[in-house]
Amino acid sequence: MLRSPRVLGAAVGVAALGLLVGWLFSTLVLFPAPDTLTGLVQVPDVQGRSLDGVEQALADAGLDLGSVEEYRHPAVDSGAVVAQSPLPGQLALPGAAVRVTVSVGAERRAIPSVSRLAANQAIDVLRATGFTVAVDSVESDLARGRVVGIDPDEGSALALPAEVRVTVSLGPPSVTLPVLLGLSEVVARDSLSSLGLLVGEVEEVFRFGRDQGRVVGQEPPGGTELERGTAVRLVVGRRGG
Repeated sequence: MLRSPRVLGAAVGVAALGLLVGWLFSTLVLFPAPDTLTGLVQVPDVQGRSLDGVEQALADAGLDLGSVEEYRHPAVDSGAVVAQSPLPGQLALPGAAVRVTVSVGAERRAIPSVSRLAANQAIDVLRATGFTVAVDSVESDLARGRVVGIDPDEGSALALPAEVRVTVSLGPPSVTLPVLLGLSEVVARDSLSSLGLLVGEVEEVFRFGRDQGRVVGQEPPGGTELERGTAVRLVVGRRGG
């Protein structure tokens, strides 16, 4: 005798429901799955702490301090934890070891003595030592291209990366040589001295009248730009003997 499709569908539904109920009963009541989270502890965040603080925090959480590695960190003070494994918030078995990495601080180097060197040599030495170099230029009585100053001072120990500022001489400030022709030798000498210039060779030539004792020639000529300390040659008129 054939059954109707409606009766067959109901029978299949009842059978499927029975299978589902039986599976749930066996997995939840007869053979429940073990609770995998039972007894696990959460790993605390110990980054930024000292080792003493790390050990106490781990002990409070039921964990142990594992291996400790060192790392030169340019921005973290020596003795502070900069990394950990497992990471904060992860779960671990009680008594598990947590590995940490501790900063030993930035590498420190002393500024070498370079003030006696030419500027380009000083800059090369500082860069080879590990410093970045900034350069300023000023007029100075030192020769052009010589080191005028170092900031910070030579011998100062700095944490790398660090910048050292080098001040370089542009040479003595320049002055305009005045026209000395017609001045007495004494006045010409005083004029040169007031400008920071020197009197070089003084040549005497025979002159009549008012040119005696006065400057009748100069080298370089008036209007020339000279560095302070430059010698100027004078030609002075004299009465013949």
